Order: sequence, then C-alpha cells, then structure tokens
Amino acid sequence: MTESLPNPKDKLLDAALPHVPFDGWAEATFTAAIEDAGIDAAVARALCPRGAVDLAVAYHKRGDTLMLDWLKTADLTEMKFRDRITAALRKRLELVEDRELVRRGTTLFALPQHAPDGAKLIWGTADAIWTALGDTSDDVNWYTKRATLSGVYSATVLYWLGDNSADQVATWAFLDRRINDVMQIEKLKAQVRESPTLSRLMAGPNWLLGQIKAPSRFSRSDYPGSWTPPRP
Repeated sequence: MTESLPNPKDKLLDAALPHVPFDGWAEATFTAAIEDAGIDAAVARALCPRGAVDLAVAYHKRGDTLMLDWLKTADLTEMKFRDRITAALRKRLELVEDRELVRRGTTLFALPQHAPDGAKLIWGTADAIWTALGDTSDDVNWYTKRATLSGVYSATVLYWLGDNSADQVATWAFLDRRINDVMQIEKLKAQVRESPTLSRLMAGPNWLLGQIKAPSRFSRSDYPGSWTPPRP
C-alpha cells in the first residue's frame, strides 16, 4: 500500500512558519518557503495566489482543524455547556506553537485590505466550536451565538498575546470572565422571554427576528443567511 503524497500547500505552510516570526506573513516569507519546500514557483502561486496572505489563512484554518480533532476525542460530557465552550477556546490557543505566528497574523488582518479575511476566520472558529458542540439553532440565535463567541475569542487572543503570566493563567482568568459576561446576557434574554409584560413589548421585534433563518449546511459557502418573507 503506497503512502499518500503530502499536500503541497501544507508543505509550503510548514516551510513558511520558521520565517514568519522574522519577516511576518509577507512576500519574503513566501519566497523563502518556496525555496525551502522545493516547490515550483508557478505551482506555489497557483496554490496561493495572494502569497503569504493565503498561507496565513491556511495557518488559522489548520489551528481550527486541530481543535476540532481534539474535541472529537475529548470527554466533555461531565462539563457544563459554558465550560465546554471555554475548554474549546482555551485548547484553540494552547495548540499555537509560537505566539509570534498569531501576532504577525493579527497585524496582517488588521490591515484594511485583509480585515474581511480576518473577520471571516474568527467567525469560522466560532462557528466550528458551536457546530462541534452540537448547536442546532436555525434562527437568529445561530448568528448571535457566533457573533458573541467571535467577540470573546477576539478579545481573548489580544489579551493572550500580551500575557506574560506563568502558563498564561491571566489569560484563562480573562477568558472565564468574558464567558461569564456572555452568560449574564443569556440570563437577561431568558428573563425577557419569561416576563409577560416584556414579552408583549417585544412581540413585534421578536416576530421580525423570527423571520431570520440560519444558512443551511448546503448554502453556507454561498451566503451568510436568508430572509423568510411573511406569507400572504
């Protein structure tokens, strides 16, 4: 039985990683990666039309894949749901072998021309976590869950990049506080739903939000969601 050949894009990414802390996700890194990986330049450009930017995207997605692999084998059944989310986010950061790779990526995706890529990647991480943990929402909650978790993840990454505490204990405490803040919001939403007076006041907005549907698993690559018009 023959072994499968290594993915050339993975090979290119692996070759780029040692250069990123010094040159960033830049053209110099991409050029060095082509040479170190021994890949034809034309093939490399076909795989990554935007050069190191595409490698930075691939690096982030690789981290998501590793996190999902861990979630498939981790036993989280005894954890509260909030703790499962916390564990997933923490593992996502613990899997990073060099914080400078993320720091350089944060700088890259802060640039206006690459900001949409950065936002899409963060959303993708949040979506991966919710989906892996069994989220079945198909209405506006599909969006609010991912938007909220995207905010938590983004804030935690920035805190983590500047954290010099032993074993990043300050980061994990920060993450726990952010998750607690989210839980307070969820409690407030539940109180609104359970209050007859507030429910009547929110009847119109709730109806409007109820028309928003999550994208199906077949259409997510095409558009972020859909609007269900009221029936005549």
